[in-house]
Amino acid sequence: MARLLETLTPETPVRLTVDTDAVCGPCPNNRGGLCDKPELVAGWDREVLRLCGLEENQILPFGAFTALVQERILAPGLRSGICGSCQWNEICAAHPSRWA
Repeated sequence: MARLLETLTPETPVRLTVDTDAVCGPCPNNRGGLCDKPELVAGWDREVLRLCGLEENQILPFGAFTALVQERILAPGLRSGICGSCQWNEICAAHPSRWA
């Protein structure tokens, strides 16, 4: 994830998806480009999109996306309610926001 974030600038266009994507690359649940927990992860992704007022397959600059996530999910403390059951929760909880 850290390496991926290094490549993204605020202007980098990103397509929002609820499927296996670039973020999923190093995940041990990614089996040849397919998630072995697709419904669980898709649920998290859909909730992020809903809370941010975005739609699947929408393309927007990475900076605009992170600003919405910061404003509508991280700042009000909603992250753990969305994906607190994730195996990586401890890492995210230790780094509450890169964009605060």
